[in-house]
Amino acid sequence: MENTRIIVKKGDITREEVDAIVNPANSLGVMGGGVAYAIKRVGGEEIEREAMKKAPIPLGNAISTNAGKLKAKFIIHAPTMKNPAEKIDIENVRRATLAALKLASKLKVESIAFPGMGTGVGGVNKEDAANAMVNTIKSFINEDKIIKRIILVGFDDELENAFRRVLELE
Repeated sequence: MENTRIIVKKGDITREEVDAIVNPANSLGVMGGGVAYAIKRVGGEEIEREAMKKAPIPLGNAISTNAGKLKAKFIIHAPTMKNPAEKIDIENVRRATLAALKLASKLKVESIAFPGMGTGVGGVNKEDAANAMVNTIKSFINEDKIIKRIILVGFDDELENAFRRVLELE
């Protein structure tokens, strides 16, 4: 883990200069709301078209697409839900986070940005999601030697602070 830095930021994930941005997707690849819509709006509709061609994406798996006009090389679509706007539980957050990390490592991604997985339409409490994500990330990076920088991007103060508390950075 000493080789991997975990950074917490508040802001817009579409502005991150990283190898990959994680989209907490649905299995259909439809990018209609939340983080997915922001990625499509800024990066371009070709991201959604490519994701939908690779769908269905089973829960616990992830796929990559190009990043369109974004500064990233890849968008990693890791479903937290089967259908758009579904309420989910914390296990879906863990599985999606792990699937994104595994694919990032396979793609030889050195830097990756995560939003709060499941904290939008998925309805997962931000503190619970932050806890599940950070624990999953810490377990993974103990074994992984590829990913060097992980950025946890909170879109609001509440999520940013939840990430900081879990990482004990406050």
